[in-house]
Amino acid sequence: MKILVVNCGSSSLKYQLIDMENDNVLASGRCDRIGGAGINKPFIEYKKGNGPKVRDEVELPDHTKAFETVIEYLTNPETGAIKDLSEINGIGHRIVNGGPKFTEATLVTDEVMSEYKKAIEYAPLHNPAHIQGIDACTKIMPNIPQVLVFDTSFHTTIPEEASLYAIPYEYYEKYAIKRYGAHGTSHQYVSQRCAQLMNKDVKDLNIITCHLGNGASITAVKNGKCINTSMGLTPLGGIMMGTRSGAIDPSILEYVSKESGRSLDELTNDLNKKSGLLGISGFSDCRDVEAARENGDENAALALDMYYDRIAKYIAEYYIKLDGKVDSIVFTAGVGENGVEARKEIIKRVNCLGIYLDDDKNDKIASYKDECEGIISTDESDVVVRVLPTNEEIMIIKDTYNLVK
Repeated sequence: MKILVVNCGSSSLKYQLIDMENDNVLASGRCDRIGGAGINKPFIEYKKGNGPKVRDEVELPDHTKAFETVIEYLTNPETGAIKDLSEINGIGHRIVNGGPKFTEATLVTDEVMSEYKKAIEYAPLHNPAHIQGIDACTKIMPNIPQVLVFDTSFHTTIPEEASLYAIPYEYYEKYAIKRYGAHGTSHQYVSQRCAQLMNKDVKDLNIITCHLGNGASITAVKNGKCINTSMGLTPLGGIMMGTRSGAIDPSILEYVSKESGRSLDELTNDLNKKSGLLGISGFSDCRDVEAARENGDENAALALDMYYDRIAKYIAEYYIKLDGKVDSIVFTAGVGENGVEARKEIIKRVNCLGIYLDDDKNDKIASYKDECEGIISTDESDVVVRVLPTNEEIMIIKDTYNLVK
């Protein structure tokens, strides 16, 4: 059985095609900078099995085009991993947030999609991209079963004192307003991978996982279960991100609305798509912000300081939440895996907790290499700091296989 996993982020699409009979990765890669934002052009990376990685600049105006491009590479007569689409037996989709109705993996049906589309507001940047990907799969491969795997499933273990907001309780009862979190498949994978590398059971460890990409979240994992995470009702909450503000004083919306006459929808769109690194520096990609700062852009420098500070704040908060007994801090995702400077600056801000970075080890896990896994803390550090490439696709594949088979 061959399973294709499609993982749509707000500006990216990662994919893997795996033969479940022998666990061989037949093909893998990603589409990045979807929508054309940033200095550099959109591109696709494609790797057949253990072969060389191919990277081509292509036009990727939206996620639909990105998926079509992936299919073109997978079925290319000369370099493709399969001869035709009939070899694919199932498709698994990573879904950021399905709202209160979806807490575990489920097969795609018309009824499921109808319900899922009602949950767009829980992840306004991601859910439309997910729907584009699902619709594109349905159009191109209408007879192949598809499975939705939800990031929020890992966060269902958060206790009420951490998941509920200090607002009228009836909001929770009537509207299911609570902390749903995001990036759950990533946090779950890297916490399990960390335990594996430590030769311990994840149930015996306390880990702080930092998923830092264009979207980002921090999670406290106690004995293998999530006890708190930075994102909230939607992926807008928590730390500052590429285009999202993260947590702010909610009165800001009322104030700006009165002063400007703009609607709540317009202002919420600003918080989702025009804030974060982009709002302060003019660039949403951390690489572009760093480049602008090197050219003397003061706003870029300010944006990075704000970004690092907010991440360090959550690490410190979860260090306390875990009673100061943290076995490891894990950096993962685009910035976490490749951001040498970001890791250095973030850990520098939590040195007071006895956490120290080894600059040489950190530098060796250099930007955007194929392998970026290793310990980057000093031997004297009270907490082991690791860089672990996330593999959300593996978690999605397992759920997809179990439902499709």
